[in-house]
Amino acid sequence: MPAPKAAPCLFWFRLDLRLEDNPALAAALDSGAPVVPVFVLDPAGEGEWAPGGASRWWLYHALADLNRQLRERELRLILRQGDTLACLRELCTESGARSVYANRRHEPAARGQQERIAEALGKDGVEADFSHNAALLFEPWEIENKSGKPFQVFTPYWKTCRARPWPEPVKTDLSRLSGPTKWPDSLALDQLGLLPKIGWDAGFYEAWEPTRDGARARFKQFMAESAEDYGNRRDRPDLEGTSRLSPYLHFGQVSPRELVAALMRKGLDRTPGGEKFLAEIGWREFSHHLLYHFSNTPLEPLRPEFADFPWRESDGLLRAWQRGRTGYPIVDAGMRQLWATGWMHNRVRMVAASLLVKHLLQPWQAGARWFWDTLVDADLASNTQGWQWTAGCGADAAPYFRVFNPVTQGERFDPEGEYVSRWVPELAKLPAKHIHRPWEAPDDVLVAADVTLGEDYPEPVISHIEGRGRALAAFEKFKSARA
Repeated sequence: MPAPKAAPCLFWFRLDLRLEDNPALAAALDSGAPVVPVFVLDPAGEGEWAPGGASRWWLYHALADLNRQLRERELRLILRQGDTLACLRELCTESGARSVYANRRHEPAARGQQERIAEALGKDGVEADFSHNAALLFEPWEIENKSGKPFQVFTPYWKTCRARPWPEPVKTDLSRLSGPTKWPDSLALDQLGLLPKIGWDAGFYEAWEPTRDGARARFKQFMAESAEDYGNRRDRPDLEGTSRLSPYLHFGQVSPRELVAALMRKGLDRTPGGEKFLAEIGWREFSHHLLYHFSNTPLEPLRPEFADFPWRESDGLLRAWQRGRTGYPIVDAGMRQLWATGWMHNRVRMVAASLLVKHLLQPWQAGARWFWDTLVDADLASNTQGWQWTAGCGADAAPYFRVFNPVTQGERFDPEGEYVSRWVPELAKLPAKHIHRPWEAPDDVLVAADVTLGEDYPEPVISHIEGRGRALAAFEKFKSARA
């Protein structure tokens, strides 16, 4: 007669939705206990930053894929919804588990939640091991300047990181993965209500394969086609020059350790393009470093004096920007790409964000909120850092007085107008010479292109000269008030 199985442990999946290179899962396997994989949907536990609509779409498919991987190993993913502590306690009671394993998260609300849960479970006599890092190359507290303080400038931060050995992926012996004798009940995935009731997500299915295999395929293609020339191609939204791995990294379907190791195996880490790609991973690390040390930054500027910046809030201007109706083709193309696919090219993100906070003088928090709800890769650290960088109020930020010209940005990075033609089809018949400034096109050119400005496509909500002037005037007013 076989010996009875030992008491199981719970493995609490969070933003680490993979089996390989999963350090907390490796620790659970090392314990020798059968594993009950668990995911809890707890929007309240995320504080003000519960996943937005696009992120919930991705999460649905990532969970389905994770459950498929577990089913292949004769396990299953137990789904619960509600207060995480209450759900974990119920599962411990139902399964007899005396330990819970999870990887750390670094966002403020998630950190507070895991600390409270660990303390409460400990009082219940349940061991909580939340000491593992699955999301970053380096823990935010590991990297510090010569004064022992956090960095606020990227270049010395990344130089310090590069002086360290790259951490290798954690080996996870999945052959040791076994489940309990009796499984707890689980909600069906559809019961979590993650997918939209109105089909605004139709374009997502064409744009993405939100699975572990999708991440691997995308990175393999990137290394084969774009990595060596990444430095030249990454700013071109009309080209397939970026990796588009950000949502996979956010949800933990692939890890930065795995990406670095793959680059090294191919020798791409020593190429200019590979170095630039590594630096982009570094920006993600830097963003988490900042969020960990300055936890108020999702809502408040890192440079506190910017709390008094003279914004001119306007629902109409914000709505025009959100809908891709600003009259600036490169910006409108990006905003429409975002709505249709849940993603926007990084160069266009910078141009679109600059238009909002500088030409239109809308507070950066309004843009960050919109991106949070519409991006499949909505990551609190990266989103916060990106918007504060553009608004000139964050770490290593572009000065507020540096104002992108959306016309010349379009002409430089979408020279033939292919990106605009795809996402702003009403301008597709315009020649490249005029597609980024249709208001300057001769009447006969507009007629030939079937464009009536103000009807088919809007005039700019504000001219670049006026918008730049307003931004500089607001900055001077801000500086004078502080003098």
